[in-house]
Amino acid sequence: MYNSLGRYALMAIFLMAALVCVFFTQYELAAVAGFLFLFVIWSHFRHSSVLMASKYFKNNEFEKAKLMLAEVPNPERLSKNRRGYYEFMQGNMALKEELWDKAEYHFQLASRFPVGGKTQKSFVLIHLANLALRKKDKEKAEAYVKVAKELAESTRSKDIIVKIEKEIGKL
Repeated sequence: MYNSLGRYALMAIFLMAALVCVFFTQYELAAVAGFLFLFVIWSHFRHSSVLMASKYFKNNEFEKAKLMLAEVPNPERLSKNRRGYYEFMQGNMALKEELWDKAEYHFQLASRFPVGGKTQKSFVLIHLANLALRKKDKEKAEAYVKVAKELAESTRSKDIIVKIEKEIGKL
């Protein structure tokens, strides 16, 4: 759970350790240091700073979360689990900035990846239903609510779905 700067520092340390071990003909230790160097590189592309961003996001420190998400070099390379959280957080940040189209785009992507349990997935669909309501798209909103109903486990999500259904009825 490091940011980019921390991972770069770890890479430098492991690379220097490998070079020192080679200099002193400690090839086994050099191999271990080289493996750790490669592991940090792999982790940088597959996991990036998403875990730290989620920590800040849960603590309502949205600016720090946004900075951590900005460190992700290429979201397409993230592992499936990390990509879902990445898109979910990006969608929520776009909602806070009232960028509705951007939020819908990120929630659409988040709905295609694992986000957590059924409840988290239902909240992604609830957000999509709300955005469809904002655009007065009754068919999309009904489709999202139907799927969200199947996934909703918490009373909070069920209450929100009932409210959305009432709003859909008004369209």
